[in-house]
Amino acid sequence: MVRATLFDMDGLLIDSEILWHEAELEILGALGVPIATQGDRSTKGMFVAEVVDYWYRQSPWSGPSQSEVVGQLLRRVGDLVEAKGQLLPGAINAIELTGERGPLALASSTPLALIERCLSHFKLRHYFSSVHSAEFEAFGKPHPGVFLSAAAALDVTANQCLVFEDSAAGVLAAKAGRMMVVAVPTAEDRNEPAFVIADLVLVSLEDLEPSWLDERFEITKLS
Repeated sequence: MVRATLFDMDGLLIDSEILWHEAELEILGALGVPIATQGDRSTKGMFVAEVVDYWYRQSPWSGPSQSEVVGQLLRRVGDLVEAKGQLLPGAINAIELTGERGPLALASSTPLALIERCLSHFKLRHYFSSVHSAEFEAFGKPHPGVFLSAAAALDVTANQCLVFEDSAAGVLAAKAGRMMVVAVPTAEDRNEPAFVIADLVLVSLEDLEPSWLDERFEITKLS
């Protein structure tokens, strides 16, 4: 039975995937990297250093180092989130419904400083008992490291966790950690094979039913 919930952030709670894409088009595009202007990011679920390394290997550039480009991207995404980012439909409701039934942690591929910046901007930080970034793990998603660290911080076993994810890499990571998964993929991603292994696939967090949670949590609600 489930005792705790772990949330991803980008593309699940916050509409920031499109903002990451905008920042990559602006910064990497200026360096000559041929990033597609349409469709979802092919690097969704990776942490930012992996994204920059991936594109450098595809299309090496001269000028700023990879670490400098990472810094530029993080600053630009933070600025874009604060300028025009929005919470996705149902995000607060999903956080509150699961928070009534057990402790919450956030586990994201985004670097910790940007996670904290985003949570502060949207006034979400107080919902989460702990916050974890894959930047401190040996491997990013689809490795389960960040989810396992989040579970340990909540003092629960991996198989007592429910994970909310929007990316295929995140679903694979959660299942590799023996966790239950609710997937909320974009329309473009919905046919990816990884989503078949999710325990529940939603079009939107607005569709999350309290009765579904009650059937899976060890304790129906916190007293």
